Amino acid sequence: MARKNKDNIVFENISVLDAGAKGVSVAKAPDGKVIFIPNVVPGDVIDVQTFRKRKAYYEGRAIKFHEFSEHRTEPVCEHFGVCGGCKWQNMDYERQLHYKQNEVLNHLQRIGKVELPEFEPILGSEKQFFYRNKMEFGFSNSRWLTQQEIASTTDLDDRNALGFHIPKMWDKILDIHKCWLQEDPSNDIRNEVRRFAIENNLAFFDPRNHEGLLRTLMIRTASTGEVMVLIQFFDDNASERGLVMDFLSARFPQITSLLYVVNQKQNDTIYDQDVKVYKGRDHIFEEMEGLKFSINAKSFYQTNPSQAYELYKVTRDFAGLTGNELVYDLYTGTGTIAQFVSKMARKVIGVESVPEAIAEAKENAKRNNIDNCEFFVGDMKMVFNDDFINTHGHPDVLITDPPRDGMHKDVVAQILKIAPQKVVYVSCNSATQARDLALMDEAYKVVRVRPVDMFPQTHHVENVVLLEKR
Repeated sequence: MARKNKDNIVFENISVLDAGAKGVSVAKAPDGKVIFIPNVVPGDVIDVQTFRKRKAYYEGRAIKFHEFSEHRTEPVCEHFGVCGGCKWQNMDYERQLHYKQNEVLNHLQRIGKVELPEFEPILGSEKQFFYRNKMEFGFSNSRWLTQQEIASTTDLDDRNALGFHIPKMWDKILDIHKCWLQEDPSNDIRNEVRRFAIENNLAFFDPRNHEGLLRTLMIRTASTGEVMVLIQFFDDNASERGLVMDFLSARFPQITSLLYVVNQKQNDTIYDQDVKVYKGRDHIFEEMEGLKFSINAKSFYQTNPSQAYELYKVTRDFAGLTGNELVYDLYTGTGTIAQFVSKMARKVIGVESVPEAIAEAKENAKRNNIDNCEFFVGDMKMVFNDDFINTHGHPDVLITDPPRDGMHKDVVAQILKIAPQKVVYVSCNSATQARDLALMDEAYKVVRVRPVDMFPQTHHVENVVLLEKR
């Protein structure tokens, strides 16, 4: 049944059927169109009010629940449903894994259209909360107000916030009291910085007028117990900046790396900024199977380190190394996978486009006394050519872990040309992975597939595929 309500349509007694893309769930309207609905769980029976109508689908929100799904759980976070993260926190973890594995299977079948073996079971994360090693928070003098606050007569003079951007609202920050993604001292640091700044009348960033002192806060933690904190300032006020940094240093002596940036650009990315060390080192250390990896403010490192270890073990297992192989590691980043598999290989060649990452990879290899890894920097589609192969040798095994866009078609073409015996394809986006597998299908057969959950409470999933020459 459907009825009009202020120009929007209300569909009644709608069964939520499936989990869809980007963490929303899927239902069917009486007219056959799909409805995308956030904050519901497959199995819920609801009334839906639509707020957007397109040719093939609606977008809506649940306004009444008639039945609750057996897979529904009570979210532990007070910010669930408003914060843009942890969209599946209302779904039991085993069901999350079910839908993640289904998504990978669907992409590989529908987009890749390749012959597939039976999937190995998705590898769940032992930690389902407090698993991230990096969090970034924004300061704002115009925090997001809840519907209850707007409707109340309470004084709303306190508009400062330190937290996350509201989805699709670049200028609104949700003030976060407790985040369940990163272990302490993360919550303590964030809450204490906010308290100190308010008590000392320090200006929170104004995103519309582009002014204020405090802009962003980044916290990185490591399994070694080391902590990095970086404050990004907009105003270049040395005395107020010193006030904040001295407070952090005294209040949290366990901080290993205390950093700051003065950034007056339109955007708050720090990759083109000069990071200053206020106290301690410019990096922290992560460890994995006896290997030490330095992580600085600009480093990429898997954000779920304990599950990254499991991902790398799956990758190494799929590679099936005997100690005699020349291995190429494309998109090597800071060389973590390359060094992780190096003790099982004759030699590993890592290639990456970011010069700073390659510099870190070389430093880490030296620190770890690894002498059978070499790292090279360059645009993958340009550097990974015939001259490179002739210089460094023909790989027996190729590992590739590209960004979300997948591999450039020229990179795929070069892999097909040099035809290593095995290709291990690690992906954070099984849709683009499936596209690349289709391009390789004539020469390679998919022999193993295993999804790995790196991000509990979200729809994101990694996938590892082993291809062997036909």
